[in-house]
Amino acid sequence: MKSEIQFLDGPQSRWDELLFTMKTMLEFIKGFRHLHFVGPCVTVFGSARFAEGDKNYDVARQVGSEIAKLGFTILTGGGPGLMEAANRGAKDVGGKSVGCNIVLSKEQKPNPYLDHWVTIRYFFVRKTLLIKYSYAFIVLPGGFGTMDEYFEAITLIQTHKISAFPVIISGREFYKDLIAQINTMKQSNTISEDDDKLFQVTDSIEEAINIIKEQSILKYKLKPHKKIKPWSWLQEGTK
Repeated sequence: MKSEIQFLDGPQSRWDELLFTMKTMLEFIKGFRHLHFVGPCVTVFGSARFAEGDKNYDVARQVGSEIAKLGFTILTGGGPGLMEAANRGAKDVGGKSVGCNIVLSKEQKPNPYLDHWVTIRYFFVRKTLLIKYSYAFIVLPGGFGTMDEYFEAITLIQTHKISAFPVIISGREFYKDLIAQINTMKQSNTISEDDDKLFQVTDSIEEAINIIKEQSILKYKLKPHKKIKPWSWLQEGTK
C-alpha cells in the first residue's frame, strides 16, 4: 500500500517509477494466469456491508444461483457481503465461483464460497480483471467501490472499448437518485441521447436472466470454452 501512495504523490525517480511499472505488470500477469481457465463469467458488483439475513444478501444469493444455472462462472470482488452471497448462490447449485480479492489496510479476506481466487494489490488492475472475463454485469446495492466498478464498465461500453454486454442494475429504489442523475446528464447533453440504453434496471431476477440469455448467450453465440490443461509452474488455475 505504501508504494502505491508514494507513486500517486507526483513524479518519482525514474528507478522507482520503473519498479512500480514492473510490479503492475506482474500483477496483471498473475491475474491473467489465475483467471484464464474460469470460463465465461458474469460479474456481480455489490457492497461488502450487507450480512446474511439482509434482504439484499438474499437477492444476491438468488442472482448467483440463477446465473450459475445458465452455465456462467460467478465472478465477484471475492469479499464478504453481497460478493459472498453471489458466490454462495453459485455453490448452492453446483456452479463455478471465483473472486478477485483486493489488499486493503484492513485486509479483506476471500469469502468461503470461492473455488478459486486471486489477490490483487491495485484497484485499477482488479477492475480490469473483473471486466475482462465477463459477458454481463449485475450491479447490486453498494457504495463507492460498486459505483467505481459500474461506471468503469459503462464507460468502456460507451466508448466502444469493450463489446456492448448487458449491464443490469438491480435495486430500483436504492438507485433511484443515480438513475435521476443519469437522466439529468442526458438532458444536459453531457451524455448522448441513447446512453441511458447502455444499462437496464430491474428488480426481477427472471427478467435479468432473460436479458443475459438474449444479450449475452444468443447475441454472442457463447459456447463452452475449450478445455486447456493449466501449467502448475505458472500457478495457472490455482488459488
